[in-house]
Amino acid sequence: MGRKLLTYEDFRQAAKRALPSPMFHYIDGAAGDEWTLSRSTDVFDDYELVPEYLRNIVDVDLSTKVLGAEMAAPIILSPTGMNRLFHHEKELGVARAAEKAGLMYSLSTLGTTSIEEIAAAKAGPKMFQIYIHKDRGLTLEFVERAKAAGYTSLCLTVDVPVAGGRERDARTGLTMPPKFTLSSLMSFVAHPKWSLNLLRYPDFQLANVVHRQDGLKDGTLGVIQYINSQIDGDIGWNDAETIAKAWGGPFAIKGILSAADAVRARDAGATAVMISTHGGRQLDSVPAPLDCIAPMRDAVGNSMELILDGGVRRAVHVLKALALGADAVSFGRPYLFGLASGGEKGVSRVLGLLLHALRRDLLLLGCRNIADIGPHHVRRVMGR
Repeated sequence: MGRKLLTYEDFRQAAKRALPSPMFHYIDGAAGDEWTLSRSTDVFDDYELVPEYLRNIVDVDLSTKVLGAEMAAPIILSPTGMNRLFHHEKELGVARAAEKAGLMYSLSTLGTTSIEEIAAAKAGPKMFQIYIHKDRGLTLEFVERAKAAGYTSLCLTVDVPVAGGRERDARTGLTMPPKFTLSSLMSFVAHPKWSLNLLRYPDFQLANVVHRQDGLKDGTLGVIQYINSQIDGDIGWNDAETIAKAWGGPFAIKGILSAADAVRARDAGATAVMISTHGGRQLDSVPAPLDCIAPMRDAVGNSMELILDGGVRRAVHVLKALALGADAVSFGRPYLFGLASGGEKGVSRVLGLLLHALRRDLLLLGCRNIADIGPHHVRRVMGR
């Protein structure tokens, strides 16, 4: 990887150069006017860090325990679907990079690598993300497969009763698997390396569900069609409770933004909430996850873990989230841009840069370890 790739925007631009237009915009885009996508990162500017000095600190410890697992830092790689669209190393490349960094990796139900393949590639902490399907037997099958494969935690995503209005994807004509069409042909031609790997590694399938859906095998059923036809919107807290009992271990509910729902999640058996807008890809104009941490923490106290999912681009964002009451953060776009621009090596560079900056900035904040970070280290910028 080029040493000039240092920031989120550097990796974003590198991914834009590497990917055909439909694939880049699938990572980069969000729902509606994409207000929530922008706000999720911009909101970090509403808060400032308050360091403490003369603390006799010469080294820091980033390690923590979240979702029952020891990790090198309070950072989780969020579940993201269809990684094969972005690089032929797909989810395996991401999982291997997470393993080397000592971080938790999350595999999506809609991944292009199977539960078992990831388990064989990554020995460290790993989470499997599920939706509740209309076929409840398939949902419980996922739980049992994740157990058998040694996953350390389970995540239930609840903010997709229907796929969000992602207008960029409608314009670019994204399909899964990718197809050469008149509208996309020039973009594929302009990215010969990616297009060559499309032919060399044609393993585009939703590996964890393809055995139960013929339309995915023959390419007649698109991913959005799959979501709208197979994922059940008619679910309630009793369904979450059923999943929690079937799993019997660290269990996160992802997609919650209200303090009241956090309490309901805890009462349904969740040990953690992932405060998330699905990357701004579902309902536009919802609150930024960062602004939801404090009221959620007030509502649940120390009875469950809170994981900020969304908007994290820099180490100082991690510190602000932790100071406001989060136990960890998770993100998807930064590592996907790393994957698109350089495969596993690209992901490793993204994670390495973030961990280096987090270690430096924790020391500059005046903290020896993650547990030292508290609410006195952050305050709202005056006038905001």
